[in-house]
Amino acid sequence: MSGASWNPAWSTQARFAVYYAPSRESAWWQAGSAWLGRDAQSGERCAPPQPPGLARALAELTDAPRRYGWHGTLVAPFRLADGLTHDDVLAKASAWALTQRAFALPVEAATLGDFVALRPAGSHGEARMREVAASALQALDALRAQPSAADLARRLAAPLSERQRSLLLQWGYPYVFDEFRFHMTLSNSLADAGERATLLAWWRQRTPALGPLMIDHAALFVEPAPGEPFVLWQRLPFCSDAPENESHNQVSQP
Repeated sequence: MSGASWNPAWSTQARFAVYYAPSRESAWWQAGSAWLGRDAQSGERCAPPQPPGLARALAELTDAPRRYGWHGTLVAPFRLADGLTHDDVLAKASAWALTQRAFALPVEAATLGDFVALRPAGSHGEARMREVAASALQALDALRAQPSAADLARRLAAPLSERQRSLLLQWGYPYVFDEFRFHMTLSNSLADAGERATLLAWWRQRTPALGPLMIDHAALFVEPAPGEPFVLWQRLPFCSDAPENESHNQVSQP
């Protein structure tokens, strides 16, 4: 992990997130970044592929995930609590990462509602990612500023279950713990089933050759100012020699 300093271009409203992002040298990082048309670590733009049979340019169908960068969420974006700095985030996140051990995650392309995404290919992988995310959430929760009344009201206005509302009030996000579903988003919300099918077919042809995702680190992403593209700030290596039984942290759920 390289040294870090506060970027003066980041506003006081910057948000931080803990994501999974494939290694920059991996075929998965290259494929996902090219698909979205942006490398979130370098900031470079790239020309996305054009799946056969797609009437619109792919770039028109990936605006939302492009802004967030190629990732899977572990801890959703949050602003810092008063009195805390980026050094606190980096220290806490780095220490948490060293409690985790690497593993391989088989994945598949699927539709999640109106979205196309990668998700774990089996229940075991789903459970492993839920453990990792829950552990990260609990380790970093003290860093999080409480949402404003307006932001909380906006989120509570969404169609949420009672369980999700409870999680939102306690943890600042409704899709955590038992409501968490690890995924790496590949499209905007697409009303056209044909477009979803075309994107899904393209990825299903390629995921076998790309193989499983190696979950050997997490990454700190930053939204420098509201509405700006997220950038990959620091990668957080997992412990390489922790005994296997220590990689399954016992995570208490509310």
